[in-house]
Amino acid sequence: MKRRVVVTGIGLVTPLGNDVKSTWDSLVNGRTGIDRITRFDVTAYASQIAAEVKGFEPEKYFEAKQVKNLDLFVQYAIAAAEEAFFGSGLEIAESEQDRLGSIVGCGMGGLPTIEQTHQVCLEKGPRRITPFLIPRIIPNMPAGHVSMRFHAKGPNLALTTACAAGTHAVGEAFRSIAYGDCDMAITGGTESVICPLAVGGFASMKALSTRNDDPPGASRPFDRDRDGFVIAEGSGMIVLEELEHARRRGAVIYAEIVGYGQSSDAYHVAAPPENGEGGARCMQRALRDAGMKPEDIDYINAHGTSTPLNDRCETAAIKTVFGEHAYRLAISSTKSMTGHMLGGAGGIEAAFTALILHHGIIPPTINLENPDPDCDLDYVPNTAREMKVDTAMSNSFGFGGTNGVIIMKRFKD
Repeated sequence: MKRRVVVTGIGLVTPLGNDVKSTWDSLVNGRTGIDRITRFDVTAYASQIAAEVKGFEPEKYFEAKQVKNLDLFVQYAIAAAEEAFFGSGLEIAESEQDRLGSIVGCGMGGLPTIEQTHQVCLEKGPRRITPFLIPRIIPNMPAGHVSMRFHAKGPNLALTTACAAGTHAVGEAFRSIAYGDCDMAITGGTESVICPLAVGGFASMKALSTRNDDPPGASRPFDRDRDGFVIAEGSGMIVLEELEHARRRGAVIYAEIVGYGQSSDAYHVAAPPENGEGGARCMQRALRDAGMKPEDIDYINAHGTSTPLNDRCETAAIKTVFGEHAYRLAISSTKSMTGHMLGGAGGIEAAFTALILHHGIIPPTINLENPDPDCDLDYVPNTAREMKVDTAMSNSFGFGGTNGVIIMKRFKD
């Protein structure tokens, strides 16, 4: 029998703010974190916009020497994990350390460091390559550093499943607790690849928005005039805990996680099938895992990337799974404000889903001005909605046809 698993801590570093309070305030007030790229000269790039983290202060979390040896995707994960862990009120005795897991998703690892070090190698030779190169770039470093930071000696896993990585990490952490491999886990996603190679590569695929003259309006999921996603960075981390463990210490409970589904499209390296059948199967598996019917879901945090293909196919998938109930669902894409954080997206969206259940406020899909006729559901356009949400789903779909879905519900004893 599965044990019950609850969310007891949340941490965020996002383009909307460097903590939960500022991010949530921006989210429910429909403010965007998207602007022109400042990290490098974008004159030659087709897409010149991104959702960068602003005003991040690494010295709050690390000594100067550590900052030099940690790529940003690791720094963001540790900062978000600190807020989640300390906010949860957890105190881990030595005897409990092997009951705490660290499971973190990441899509691309330390690509900016690879770029910079390759230039050093070309200009100054291989002997000038820093010995910290490999520990800076590999995608399991967030999970590893979080584990070391909090003495988490339980499961230590890195999920690298493109844009589904954060959701897969949360789902695997949920299962690890539900089936007794650990009692607590720090989990989520992180990413930071706003750099020449990533922006140039995605632009070459025609995946990015080129609405360079209107950055705030560039991410417009489900809108007829959408033209691609906006690359973003940051981290979202949550603390998951076995219910009785949380009860014994009187923890604040934001939500309960009750279902997790995975599937593969087995179709195309970057595009979903037109009918969204892989995503549909994933949602159905999450519902089955939760022991729920489609009509039990009140809200979906959509993958909602603002690409022409994803939004149409995700809408089709939702209609397949939910039938007529699809038209009664509230659905929103928070990527309209945060941009698309790639492997980190599922982490921040899991955090958002827990906050939605806790506060009873649904963030809007901003920039939804001219709805696509193929996207005819209720996407909570432009203005947040106060609504008691009992059960919510969060979708993530990634390149390679990998899909992940989690279901949370408002906690009730």
